[in-house]
Amino acid sequence: MNPIIENSLQSSYSYQEYRNLMQTYAQEGKTTGESTEAYIHYTHLNEARMHRLDKTMQLTPEVAQQLEQLATDFLWVVLAETWCGDAAQVLPVLDKMASHTDKIELRVILRDEHPAVMNLFLTNGTRSIPKLIIIDKISGEVIGNFGPRPQGAKQLILDYKATHGVVDETAKTELQKWYLQDKGVSIQNEIMELLKLSIA
Repeated sequence: MNPIIENSLQSSYSYQEYRNLMQTYAQEGKTTGESTEAYIHYTHLNEARMHRLDKTMQLTPEVAQQLEQLATDFLWVVLAETWCGDAAQVLPVLDKMASHTDKIELRVILRDEHPAVMNLFLTNGTRSIPKLIIIDKISGEVIGNFGPRPQGAKQLILDYKATHGVVDETAKTELQKWYLQDKGVSIQNEIMELLKLSIA
């Protein structure tokens, strides 16, 4: 395994530990990363979102079946921050997928604490999160990565920016609506596409 990624695991969180951290920060008016009023507000908002998604998020029958057929053990490392709206939508889906099989171990690391890892997985030169790194546990090789958004959400933001020149609060609201309607299906399908060679 890449030593930069391996070292980051020492300060990684299980999904439940990350959720506990987020809950505590939301209650105490804190945030991970840079402590700004906006980030504190988003952490609070994201805690409510993740709480709802943890209860309502469901795998599609097809994805559940494919996960049960995985023949390889994986480590999923996710770069995230509590203030990130996309991370709040993506992480509960990843947790449901990882929890469905003993072939996937999910760990979360904070982007701003691990710039060296982030720099290995830039999106068009930017430090966009969340970013899922899929690692073959036996060989230690990175077999793929996903993020920060599924294709449909990515397109929505690109189209909005092309029309309005900025990504403002309206764009963010439209993005959250998109996630709500999609119910995590696109995320599941796009990640299974990355894993399909590992299905027995």
